[in-house]
Amino acid sequence: MSATVSGTTLLWRLLSPRLTVLVIATGLAMLASCSRSGAESSEDATVLVSVTNDQTTTSIDPPSTKPPTIPGLPVTIPAWLYTRPLPTDSNGIASSQPTPLELVDRKLPPQDLLPLPTTLDFKATINPLDGEPLARSTWHEGCPVPSDDLRYVQVTFWGFDERPHLGEMILHKDVSLDIVQVFRQIYEDRFPIEEMRIITTADLDADPTGDGNISASFVCRAVTGGTKFSQHAYGLAVDINPFHNPYIKGERLLPELATAYSDRTQGLDGMLDGTSVPVQAFLDIGWGWGGNWNSLKDYQHFSQNNR
Repeated sequence: MSATVSGTTLLWRLLSPRLTVLVIATGLAMLASCSRSGAESSEDATVLVSVTNDQTTTSIDPPSTKPPTIPGLPVTIPAWLYTRPLPTDSNGIASSQPTPLELVDRKLPPQDLLPLPTTLDFKATINPLDGEPLARSTWHEGCPVPSDDLRYVQVTFWGFDERPHLGEMILHKDVSLDIVQVFRQIYEDRFPIEEMRIITTADLDADPTGDGNISASFVCRAVTGGTKFSQHAYGLAVDINPFHNPYIKGERLLPELATAYSDRTQGLDGMLDGTSVPVQAFLDIGWGWGGNWNSLKDYQHFSQNNR
């Protein structure tokens, strides 16, 4: 796992002889529209963009306005999590199961792959998708989007342990800045996310355990129950807390152990509804939400073309 891009590293990149264009934009209109509320509303983010060989690296680093006090809450992860494959039929499909008591009101801490943030400020970086993140992803030559059109994005998110964490995802280059701004709003609302990381080939090949909860974007796969490529395969869709916000079509429910979350009236932490900040933030950039679909409900899902 490569480390996050620090301010020193970014400055070195900006001063590198390979640099062809440097743009420093303070109070960029698009970012200002998403500026912090209250005491933070008068402060705009500083955006540094370097373009080298037609590749873009962006760092969004809002000013520090809060003390770096990070309390954190003790939460125990069940020892059996992700280790108990479910029985499947001849098509490899598992049926829904009752939700284990430990997950009925699921508030598990992230299993961090990236360094913990040292402040409460929101931070994000956008880099070309190459090297280790590309190798770890599900991208391959048969995917419907070239890897050059994808970006490796890191953003701060708020965990169920009530402290900031650093997550990663792969997004299409055309939407990466918009989605970073969405996650800035989600973070400022302190909407909790359990885990945010790249989906790997091992994840796709694993037997279903019905308890996954990875928030992610790019996955080179077909739509659920179909053959055409999903919007995830283009980096144009995002899932948030799949366990808290399952896919429901008739008798089929994914993840399979998320049965307790089929009741959308509970208003538990991590659940999405029409008034949630994440839902409104995605709708504001013109994306659709699977919770508004008619033929099925995909409460975790947001996509550019509403599919």
